[in-house]
Amino acid sequence: MKLSVILKTLNEEKRIGAAIESVIAALKALPDAESEIIVADSGSRDRTVEIASKYPVVVAQIQAPATASCGVGPQLGFQYSKGEFTCLMDGDMLLDPTFLPEAFDYLDKNPRVAGVSGDINEVNLDNLEFTRRVQRIASQVKHGVRDRLNGGGIYRRVAIEEAGYFSDRNLHAFEEFDLAQRLRLRGWTLYLLDRRYVDHFGHSINSYILLTRRWSTKYLFGTGELLRAAWRQGRLKAVIQENPEMKLWLGVYVWWALLIVFLIGGIFHPAWLSGFAVVLLLPVLVMMLKKKSVSLGLYAIVAWCFHAAALPFGLFAPRRNPTDWIESKLLKP
Repeated sequence: MKLSVILKTLNEEKRIGAAIESVIAALKALPDAESEIIVADSGSRDRTVEIASKYPVVVAQIQAPATASCGVGPQLGFQYSKGEFTCLMDGDMLLDPTFLPEAFDYLDKNPRVAGVSGDINEVNLDNLEFTRRVQRIASQVKHGVRDRLNGGGIYRRVAIEEAGYFSDRNLHAFEEFDLAQRLRLRGWTLYLLDRRYVDHFGHSINSYILLTRRWSTKYLFGTGELLRAAWRQGRLKAVIQENPEMKLWLGVYVWWALLIVFLIGGIFHPAWLSGFAVVLLLPVLVMMLKKKSVSLGLYAIVAWCFHAAALPFGLFAPRRNPTDWIESKLLKP
């Protein structure tokens, strides 16, 4: 058995050394397996590549005209990999030292399982975005057969090749769901083990600054990009059905339309302005009560607005063939 561990990175100088060391330590639990570690870098401007190059790893970095996205990193690493299994992680994650043997035991016993993962332990919870994520995950049935493996996992190469490609370079988000759906449509399944996969450190910056950064990096365009990809590949209905946030964004558009109606009506009938205030504040108050937090409730509404506003930009963004070779250079073979 040969395992390729792909660490996707973009300006991860603070964590990349520890991430690589955690993988090296975890691989010791598979003494009979061949392994390789590939750092797939999306154009870091800090010391990520310099630090990673000090370790026994392969370092590949995108080159123009390729551009950074959540989807480009996994595919970049995959195109240089040789393993029959691929383990995908972010450059700010630490691999649990005992995860690999249990994961491969499950894969060995279940040949039609394309990928397996475990729990993502979010370390930085001072950020509202990651606090919301943890709450959302905790409210769902977590373990067992899943429709996607968020945060990475171990995949069979034969399943990925059957699905066409590992990750869509055009996607700035939802790349893991996109892969999962392509696998499931071909009869493969995905499984989430009831145990830890990685520790994830994530962003520690202000949540609202993170939102604006996600706009500038096009991360928020991912919803529209996914819809466009699914439409071209005949998966649009399935994507909408399996992602309830799509209906949420539609609800945001209706909310905005009502606000505009009441605002315009207020020009001619001042009493309508009270209706405008009610329509504006009601969703905010409902979310504050639901989250049992003023800050989380308000942030949820603002995040919804950012996502809804970004959707058309992703929907009409140009696409490249996701099977094309990603322009890149091996900085450390």
